[in-house]
Amino acid sequence: MNVRFEEHPTPHGYRIGVASLDAPKSLNALTLPMIEALDAQLASWADDPSIACVLLRGSGPKAFCAGGDVVQLVQQCREHPGEVPPLARRFFADEYRLDHRIHCYPKPLICWAHGHVLGGGMGLMQGAGVRIVTPSSRLGMPEINIGLYPDVGGSWFLNRLPGRLGLFLGLTASAINARDALDLGLADRFLLDEQQDKLLEGLIQLNWQDQPQLQLHSLLKALEHEARAELPEAQWLPRRERIDELLDQADLPGAWHALTALQDDGDPLLARAAKTLAAGCPLTAHLVWEQLDRSRHLSLAQVFQMEYAMSLNCCRHPELPEGVRARLIDKDHAPHWHWPDVATIPVEAIDAHFEATWEGAHPLADL
Repeated sequence: MNVRFEEHPTPHGYRIGVASLDAPKSLNALTLPMIEALDAQLASWADDPSIACVLLRGSGPKAFCAGGDVVQLVQQCREHPGEVPPLARRFFADEYRLDHRIHCYPKPLICWAHGHVLGGGMGLMQGAGVRIVTPSSRLGMPEINIGLYPDVGGSWFLNRLPGRLGLFLGLTASAINARDALDLGLADRFLLDEQQDKLLEGLIQLNWQDQPQLQLHSLLKALEHEARAELPEAQWLPRRERIDELLDQADLPGAWHALTALQDDGDPLLARAAKTLAAGCPLTAHLVWEQLDRSRHLSLAQVFQMEYAMSLNCCRHPELPEGVRARLIDKDHAPHWHWPDVATIPVEAIDAHFEATWEGAHPLADL
């Protein structure tokens, strides 16, 4: 299962729930059993009046969670070419239900997002009530590399970034450090990696019967005061004006060409972003553009419902299996995209990713 659950008693009769993703060799990549176990435990803790607070964390020094286990998913895609494999229907439905539960959680839920926080890890983190980053944090949505798209609520949280930074990060898979995460509203607090034990001890000592939100705020503020000197330099907010200008385009091909033209730019961060996009999946780029446009006025539930259709359709089409093969299975880093030219991908192929692949009511209609 690779998820550990603990309950720590407090002096005042409450307990602190701790959920630890426990697959450090895979950087805590989410499997279906991990998702199901975590969702069931969070549901149980939400209904337990003796649980005052939940801490969600990842084992090992390298990552909170580096995403979902897409290799197993793609192996099923290969066995069901042109179809939606059964695992995909269950995996994405359960993952999005878990992410939605975290967004709507009725108790303080603290996510300790150290190290790599990618894809599915961002889905877990972004709904948490208190999102903690550390000096080691490297957030990102790297789906452009594998022919997927920024799912797990990416349509929700990328659309809420300043200017066109959400579009930029979705297109380029650029890494977001702790300062960026705070600047862009993707994190709430900055603590040192070695302060996790002190945080847990503080949570245990709080009197959860007497103004718990005030006490929790004071605890987090005091710990952050000790850590602020270690904040890294901002990367993306200082570049917002230039990025906004570059991506002030009428369509995705215009945005693609504006960014990929920067591969030899004097700004090394933008040059790296341009190279990543140039090697990335052109269809994914279109999906990023389209998902952010279509989701601007959707509710959180509607976002997950839209993304469910997109994810199942990605499993039906050839780009995801090829991207995962090239990046994660064979690791030749030379994907042969079915649609290699961003300017000639048929509109029908893009629109098809938003169509239902089921009969009757939406499988996530009850969110």
